[in-house]
Amino acid sequence: MAKELLVVGAGTGGLMLSNQVARQLAREIARGEVRVTLLGDRDEYLYQPGLLYIPFGRVQLQDLIRPVRDLLVPGVTFLHDRAERIDPETRTVTTRGGRRLTYDYLVLATGSHVDVAQVPGLAEGGHWFYTVDGALRLRETLARFSGGRVVIAAGLPHKCPVAPLEFTFLLDEWTRERGIRDKTEIVYAFPLGRAHSIESVADWAAAEFEKRGIRLETFFNLESVDPVKQEVTSLEGTTLGYDLLVVIPPHRGDTLARDSGLTGGDTWIPTDRHTLQVGPYDNIFAIGDATGLPVSKAGSVAHFQAEVLAANLVSLLTGGSPSHRYNGKAFCFIETGLDRATYITFDYTHPPQVTPPTRWVHLLKQAYNRIHWLNLKAVL
Repeated sequence: MAKELLVVGAGTGGLMLSNQVARQLAREIARGEVRVTLLGDRDEYLYQPGLLYIPFGRVQLQDLIRPVRDLLVPGVTFLHDRAERIDPETRTVTTRGGRRLTYDYLVLATGSHVDVAQVPGLAEGGHWFYTVDGALRLRETLARFSGGRVVIAAGLPHKCPVAPLEFTFLLDEWTRERGIRDKTEIVYAFPLGRAHSIESVADWAAAEFEKRGIRLETFFNLESVDPVKQEVTSLEGTTLGYDLLVVIPPHRGDTLARDSGLTGGDTWIPTDRHTLQVGPYDNIFAIGDATGLPVSKAGSVAHFQAEVLAANLVSLLTGGSPSHRYNGKAFCFIETGLDRATYITFDYTHPPQVTPPTRWVHLLKQAYNRIHWLNLKAVL
């Protein structure tokens, strides 16, 4: 009887993991000894990091979207349906479409999404670029923008933690390119006592802000937006007026694990920091944004976790034991303007150091944006 691997979530982590296991177990799949099933509630994949460029007209939306089936290698069966309930006792997942799927090993790669409703008034009075509709609407607004105060406010937690900084630097250079920087005040508001959750990144960003004339407002935890007065207020009692408000909304995880009793009421999945095992279940794992791990919610994290977990699942599916451990590895490019970038890399025990931005790193990021599709297929 075939061993069943069921992966829930067809985002970066789910696709990479499914493809890596299928490539490594191609012979076992062909002989009917292993089955790899990917269950996703969307049949199109969106390259989310590309949304950063949409407001500035640097990328077209069609370049960021491809059918999920086109991104799968042979040996992976894709089911377009939504998982509604997990039963760890019977090892089954029930879907909205009425399917009852069994598994020997289950991987939750259900991601995270913005929760605009957490901030009253934001939907009416603000913009964001973390969704397709939000990025397109912001592009239309920027096309009409001729100057004023721009407030960029970040909620926590959010995925791609350096994206708020990238947007700020891109906006700074974009307004200079358009000749309206002297008419534009840029205010960056962050919930902590510094510009980023990682100290070395925060120190570097603060120096960049000072050099570029960007105002830093710390201890600004989003509470509400008044779209009539055009004001955004923090839990600390600070109110900022704005002509344009760009918010990175707080995120939350998918409700599947919570509704299945796996999380203790939270939407973030309790996950072992090294084995990626979910709670007490030795056959359920989680990767990517869905986890409650103390790591960045970023595509590179999902990538490195997928590599570790794929190796362990290959062993488990063929009668072996897991031996690989995730060490918290992350890698993030940081756009510092329209033609320069830097990067950071770190793990659980090694904090990042920011290197001076260069055009070469910017070109590397642009190149990766184009070869990401091969990465999803586990070609690289």
